[in-house]
Amino acid sequence: MTRKTILSLRQAAAWLALGLALPVPAALAGPAFDACAAEAASQYEPGFEDIGRETAEIDPDAAIAACRKALDAEPGSAQLKGWLARAYFAAGDTDSAVPLFEEAAAAGHVLALAIYGDMLTTGDGVPQDMERGARLLTRGAEAGFALAQNSLGLSYDFGEGVEQDYEEAARWYRAAAEQGMPKAQSNLGLMYQEGLGVPRDYVAAAAWFERAVAAGDASAQVNLGKVLQDGLGQPADPARAVELYRLAAEQGDMYGQNNLGFMLENGLGIAADLAGAAEYYRLAAEQGMALAKHNLALLYEDGRGVEQDYARALALYREAAEAGEMRAAVNLGLLHLDGLGTAVDYAEALKWTRIAADAGQPIGLNNMGHIYENGLGVAVDLEAARRFYQQAADQGYQLAMDNLARLDGTGGPAATGGKTKSK
Repeated sequence: MTRKTILSLRQAAAWLALGLALPVPAALAGPAFDACAAEAASQYEPGFEDIGRETAEIDPDAAIAACRKALDAEPGSAQLKGWLARAYFAAGDTDSAVPLFEEAAAAGHVLALAIYGDMLTTGDGVPQDMERGARLLTRGAEAGFALAQNSLGLSYDFGEGVEQDYEEAARWYRAAAEQGMPKAQSNLGLMYQEGLGVPRDYVAAAAWFERAVAAGDASAQVNLGKVLQDGLGQPADPARAVELYRLAAEQGDMYGQNNLGFMLENGLGIAADLAGAAEYYRLAAEQGMALAKHNLALLYEDGRGVEQDYARALALYREAAEAGEMRAAVNLGLLHLDGLGTAVDYAEALKWTRIAADAGQPIGLNNMGHIYENGLGVAVDLEAARRFYQQAADQGYQLAMDNLARLDGTGGPAATGGKTKSK
């Protein structure tokens, strides 16, 4: 037997000490067991590196049939329970998956610990229980299972079920990344890019992104594209950024679609193509991405790449603003203020502009100043206007600085409405 088909005695002792189920050596498995493994095992499970697959790659019907048959023949196998549960999970049948995940996780199957730990953390098909999810992920991570290590890194990164700890997040991302897990490599790259839990190092970030890109990971393609677009730690390379965004977009990644739309809209690394930009924004918007909805709304408002349609812009801005995109809230307020795509409605204009201002958005703060300076649906209040202009000016927003100077009589350009939309 090779070291890929059996655990070493030291590995076996470690797994037993953690109360984890030992993988069945491939040479000892029967045809039914092998058929289930071929359909539902993970490539990160020891002994199944060559046949394992991502959950998204599972054929649920084939996997369920194979694993049911195998489990009927070997009803006590934790691995078979975990794999059958994964097959049900891939089919979207969490009701059938959860009891099997419970049994397999209790018996220490690392794949069950990882997937069920994620489900509990996110509330995917089960009542959310982040603390229990983190405990299950910890068991799988400490057993050396890459999927659990990456997910535990996420828990520490965002403080889900554990106290937020960027150093621990980076440690677990690294453990999974060093086993070749592309998502973990991308996550570790982000930690280096942002200087979280590790020193900020754009070169190291790009190196980890490159490893994940080589494996075809869409998130890494987007992340490396942004590094190259912005020239972080190296000369900017917008042309390669476009290539990377396109690769991600072709995988259906909404961030890749939105970013490729931005490059096409602005002619960065590629000839400008407003119609193409609109199409990529549309694809990302249909996946619910608020920023893409905002970007597409801008095109509809201005009639660039699409026929001008204020009503469509209004609807997209509203959807984006309701999802938390404050630039869209600014622009939604302006459409109501100016009566574009709707009747003039100062109350709605104030509502959406205030939402953006309360979030600290500088253009929203400036536009609130404009509303109070000119008494648009409110009593004229120059002191309130001055406060809003000042808050925006404190963020370096030039129009607010000009408006403040004009109000204070210290110069600045003549008023041109004092408001503007957010790009």
